[in-house]
Amino acid sequence: MSDMRPEHEELPTQRLVAVPIPQARVDADELLARVARGDERAFAALYDLVSARVFGLIRRVLRDPAQSEEVAQEVMVEVWRTAPKFDPAKGSATAWVFTIAHRRAVDRVRSEQAGIERVRRVASVSAETPYDDVVETATARIEQQQVRRCLDGLTDLQREAITLAYYGGNSYREVADLLGTALPTIKTRMRDGLIRMRDCLGVA
Repeated sequence: MSDMRPEHEELPTQRLVAVPIPQARVDADELLARVARGDERAFAALYDLVSARVFGLIRRVLRDPAQSEEVAQEVMVEVWRTAPKFDPAKGSATAWVFTIAHRRAVDRVRSEQAGIERVRRVASVSAETPYDDVVETATARIEQQQVRRCLDGLTDLQREAITLAYYGGNSYREVADLLGTALPTIKTRMRDGLIRMRDCLGVA
C-alpha cells in the first residue's frame, strides 16, 4: 500500500522523524487515548498498527485500489481529529477505527451510485438528446470504474459539463451559469461528450 496523503490536512506522521516508541504492552486503546491528548508519536504508532487493516477493509468494499487509498487517508485524518470522542466503555479502539472506515467506504459507494443514478434518471427524461437511452443502458451494465475511465477520456469542457449536470445534480441552465457559457454551447458539449462515452463504453 502506497503512502496516503490527506487532501486538505497534513497527518502528523508526515512531520515526524521516526522515533522508536516503547513497545512494552502498548495497545491500540492506550495509543488512541494518547492521540486524544495530541500525542503525535502515539498517532504515528497507531497509524502503523491499523492503517494496513483499514485499507484492506475499505478495499473489500470499494475494490478500486486508488479510491481505497483515498478513503483510507480520510479515515486516518478523521481518527486524528476525533480521537477525543472515543469512549473505551463502548468498545475497543480498533473497533472504533474500523467502524469509521466501514462508514466512509459505504458513504463512497453510495455517492458513486447516486451519481450514476442521476445519469440514468436525466437520460431517461431528456427529450433533447435522443441517444440518452444508450447512456441509460450503458450505466445499468458497466462498473463504476469504466464510467470514470471514459470520463477521463473526454475533453476538459465535456467532462466539466457532464460532471456538473449528472454528478453535481445541476440543470443545463445551472451548468451554463456555473461555467459562464451559453446554454446552447453547454448542450452541445454534453451531447458530444455523451456520444464519446457511448463509443468508449462500446454500446451498440
